[in-house]
Amino acid sequence: MLVTLDAPYVDTSAADLSLARDDAERSALHVLDLDLPGAIRLELRLLGASHQVVLRAGDVVLTETVACLPGRPPELPATVLDEAAGYRFAATVLRPPPAGLRDRVAALRAELADDAFALVGVFPGDADAVTALAVRPEPGGGAVAWRTWHAYPQTNELVLTETVVTLR
Repeated sequence: MLVTLDAPYVDTSAADLSLARDDAERSALHVLDLDLPGAIRLELRLLGASHQVVLRAGDVVLTETVACLPGRPPELPATVLDEAAGYRFAATVLRPPPAGLRDRVAALRAELADDAFALVGVFPGDADAVTALAVRPEPGGGAVAWRTWHAYPQTNELVLTETVVTLR
């Protein structure tokens, strides 16, 4: 699902992002509610130029926020592995060659625009200022997985994240 957001572009660069788990639900610009097989409910939430995912499955409630978080030092880890919680996270910051960001964002928008398991938020003023989230509805092995993209045209950065949660 492709949505045009009526909000100013908030984040400034990849260096300003933090990861918070089990964060409070934050005010969202747009929310996509998904019901997945196995009584799994996901909320994909666009926060400014950031994201939040809320996972509910039985007794499990997990919240992942990647954003500029007031009061928290900016630190986006390359990997997080919490075996006890069944949580795996990876983040990569790309700095494409000139025009590379525009091409990647255009391809991403085209790929996810009509995907029922994806949410792409486009910010006013720059077609390349997007935040996107996409769920793999059935990754197998009792897991739920999602990917996100945060595009920062002003710094020519694309932040990619991938999360897998194994439900027990």
